[in-house]
Amino acid sequence: MPEQTRAAVSPWEEASPPAQRAPWGTLARDDIIQAAVKIVRAGGYEEMTIRSLAAELGVAPMSLYRHIRDKDDLLDEVVDRLLAKAWRPSAPEDDWQEWVIEAAAKLRSFLVSQPAALHVYLRHPVVSPAAAERMDAMIDVADEETARRAYGALHTYTIGFAALEASRARSAPATEEVSSLAQQLAAYTTTDQFMNGLRYLLEGIGRHVTTDTQPGR
Repeated sequence: MPEQTRAAVSPWEEASPPAQRAPWGTLARDDIIQAAVKIVRAGGYEEMTIRSLAAELGVAPMSLYRHIRDKDDLLDEVVDRLLAKAWRPSAPEDDWQEWVIEAAAKLRSFLVSQPAALHVYLRHPVVSPAAAERMDAMIDVADEETARRAYGALHTYTIGFAALEASRARSAPATEEVSSLAQQLAAYTTTDQFMNGLRYLLEGIGRHVTTDTQPGR
């Protein structure tokens, strides 16, 4: 009897056997978040999907939906964990202006370096634990009236600046042959310009607070 011919198997199938599925019931929300944090840190936020994350964890995609609502729900948690390690200034709290400036600069750097974070901040108001801690700390380092006025202005300025900076970086021309006007506009999203803007805002807020608290006002 002729020997049966073995079915052809592709090199991919030979080299990459199916991944072992994780045992049922062993997956937790924290496992999903930690895996997503690694992907986001590595710069894979835009390519990450529920299906690809499930494959990374060795589970079916539907298993993730038992713990998370969708990708945006997952990103909210991921960004909160990353922010918790990135926002706190090293400036002394008794120098409240420098502390607030550094806090804003750290947030801007975080948003520009982590596209997932910018996506979250532009999608909705961020009221996660780390964001709330940051806001409370900024208010605590100055007198309440000054801090509350400063926080809203600095927060929106920082997010807007980071969004423009990130957008300009993505659309930068491949050639260095750009007009002088384009070069001038590009200078508006430099670190120096950001820091100058922060100081202008704080100086203006400080003048308004001083005026409003003068006797007879």
